[in-house]
Amino acid sequence: MSFSPITRRIRHVQRYAQVLEIFARHGFADLSHQLGLSSLIDRARSVVGNGSDGANQQLPLAVRLRTMLEELGPTFVKLGQVLSTRADLVPEDWVDEFKKLQNDVPGVDYDVIEKALETEFPGRRKRLFRSIQKKPLAAGSMAQIHRARLHDGTRIVLKFLRPGIQQITAVDMEILHSLAELVESYFSNLGYSPTEIVNEFAKVLAREVDLMQEGRATERLRSLFEDDPEIVVPAVYWEATTHNVLALDEIDGLVLANLKPGRLSPEDRRALVENGAKAVFRQCLEFGFFHADPHPGNLIALPGGRIAFIDCGMTGEIDARTARQLADLVGGVVSGDLDRVIAAAGAITDMDQQKLEDRALRADVNTVVSAFQGTPLERLDLGKVLQDFFGSLRRHRVHCPADIVLLIKALTTIESIARDLDPSFEMLPFVRPYLEDLISKRYGLSAMRGRVQRSMRQYLELLEEIPGEIRPILSQLRKNKLAVNIEHHGLERLSRTVEHASRNIAFALIIAAMSVGSSILVHAARSGPTGFSVVGYAGFAASAVLIVVMVISNRRYRGD
Repeated sequence: MSFSPITRRIRHVQRYAQVLEIFARHGFADLSHQLGLSSLIDRARSVVGNGSDGANQQLPLAVRLRTMLEELGPTFVKLGQVLSTRADLVPEDWVDEFKKLQNDVPGVDYDVIEKALETEFPGRRKRLFRSIQKKPLAAGSMAQIHRARLHDGTRIVLKFLRPGIQQITAVDMEILHSLAELVESYFSNLGYSPTEIVNEFAKVLAREVDLMQEGRATERLRSLFEDDPEIVVPAVYWEATTHNVLALDEIDGLVLANLKPGRLSPEDRRALVENGAKAVFRQCLEFGFFHADPHPGNLIALPGGRIAFIDCGMTGEIDARTARQLADLVGGVVSGDLDRVIAAAGAITDMDQQKLEDRALRADVNTVVSAFQGTPLERLDLGKVLQDFFGSLRRHRVHCPADIVLLIKALTTIESIARDLDPSFEMLPFVRPYLEDLISKRYGLSAMRGRVQRSMRQYLELLEEIPGEIRPILSQLRKNKLAVNIEHHGLERLSRTVEHASRNIAFALIIAAMSVGSSILVHAARSGPTGFSVVGYAGFAASAVLIVVMVISNRRYRGD
């Protein structure tokens, strides 16, 4: 159901006023000017009082924005975390600051969790779980995690959504939609659409507050690595999983975020880095379905250099067509073919033809291509190529699709982890087979043969359809009944203008005729029957009424 901004404010006026009051209190006068929110800030102050700009007004803008998001609560914290992955939309200093957003909060009391479990598994909670650890293993603004055992003794972790989080996020999302629409109407020169950003965030948030979706993503990722014992993804226990509860294998290992120097041997570190890099590059370039947030807190080191991926709430997906376009992009960069790179960029970002021919954009892209021109595949840093390339597009307000941004983030994150774990590890030679495979899938003999076969099949299908499409036209020609319907667009205003002018002319002729006739009757009444005078003055009155009607009609027309 769609709600206008005014309707949303009426439905949630208290939260709406609170959001704007917090915004004003954090001293965002400069930000309000940048985003066209000055009028919103004034309205907030009129609603909640003349709140001060706060003691932190002297802090950098990005810091104040981060602290404001933290105060606004879980929905806005998650928004900041998502924007920290969108360097194509927000400034770099904002990205760096948003990465510091803290999701750790005090855990919900176990009594509340126990009641929620009874609601989720009515009459069968005790049959499902032998025990649940009361103290949470981790607690965030959206969910918290507890260790538990299934009835057969299997060790699992249970992820619970905080009670009422769906209602909180639903209200905040309506407010965000309202604010985005207001910003877009007040300030149309942002270079991006706030409503599109909020719509994209709404999709991410919908996955966050539906643990069934995270369960399906986890199971899909696990199935992709069934044949690889070095890569571990937890199993999902569907009998103990609902939209609000997710039951997963407990992975017993060392979270990379907690890894201390000297904890792993050099051999295990090298194996860990190789397996992590292999997993991410296979996900991104081979499977097209990938863990979009492989930071150290979501990676677990296992004995023998094996690696486990947890928390699959944020995933990305690129289809075969987008993978081919990436291959075109990489191949064009390696060969220094600017036109090929520009064409690939246009296909990936859906740029219009006029933008593709923009000289300034082509010059900036050529600078990126020149920096990598002639670089052999074994020395081509794919993450760097994609970052620089889409960074140059961003300067021209060309925005990268969300899943491509997530792919770049996944690649650059695993490269950063590899450098920290094993500085001697050479990522580029290790990645070469995946790049070669990506390009060979686009330009190899089998790929070319497949494209030719697809094209031939489409041409044959077209030839089959042509007789059926032409037959009705020929039948109409034989019967001399062929008709062409032409629709004129944009002529409505002209039609209304002509109609209005005709109406004015008709009114003017009637008024003129009545005025002349009335004058003759009034003049004749001086030497004839007095009744002529009455009729004449009535004609003058009717003319006056028609004049008023015509004036009102003209004003309404100008208003339209």
